[in-house]
Amino acid sequence: MTLRKLGCHPARLQGPQPVLSGMRAFMARRAPPRLNRARIDPAPRMLGNDVLGNCTAAGIGNHIRATAALGDYQITVTTGDAVRFYASSTGYIPGNPLTDQGGAEVDVLTTALRSGYGLTDQTLFPLWGSVESGDLNGIRNITAGLSAAYLGVRLAMSDMWEDGNGSLAPVWDTITPASHGDPTPGSAGGHCLLLWDYAGTADADLVTLLTWGSMQKATWRWLRSRIMEAHGLAWRQLLPGGIQAPTGQDWDALIASNEAYLAGTS
Repeated sequence: MTLRKLGCHPARLQGPQPVLSGMRAFMARRAPPRLNRARIDPAPRMLGNDVLGNCTAAGIGNHIRATAALGDYQITVTTGDAVRFYASSTGYIPGNPLTDQGGAEVDVLTTALRSGYGLTDQTLFPLWGSVESGDLNGIRNITAGLSAAYLGVRLAMSDMWEDGNGSLAPVWDTITPASHGDPTPGSAGGHCLLLWDYAGTADADLVTLLTWGSMQKATWRWLRSRIMEAHGLAWRQLLPGGIQAPTGQDWDALIASNEAYLAGTS
């Protein structure tokens, strides 16, 4: 058995939170029909999500690493970094398991925007914005242009099935053997993970998710059935040239929406 923790609270709004609809050219364009990153290793790490419900904090740490990988370098994010951020963004008290209650993605993203994500030698500050969970074209644009999409999903007990070696099913899908357990979305709980790439856009086409320190395959129909919220994180200082990142007025709109949100929550 491999230890894997959940910890993403149900999706909710946080006042006038930043949205990506203001990035009109970026979000409205037709997303790439496929995004193949097989030759790029995003090097995801567990970051404590095997013993803590800190998937929201681990997800941001792995988003930093995924963004760096696109530029052919890497940034060290440690378990200690993720746990400290988990504490600052959720109220978790290290060493007190009663306070390990997971986190809401919008709260965690707000903390990252306001206070940054602290690493050993630097603190990184993302811009962020939300998109409707059913806007798959927008989610694909986020993945292609901002390195990965930051998602909240409702996992089923069948998704948590392991083989004799403690490995998850090679592909998460909505069609599962009865022996894998309850297939009802949410029957296991909420989880934060990243969408990294996709082989196509049809229901049965495969996507790559970054979660629990590994790359997990799933179908689009699985993702559509499980997703409850979707966000884009923009580490502008880390994004490499050559990807389909926002430009010009779209960046200005994202900056303005984040500044307005901070002013309203300070």
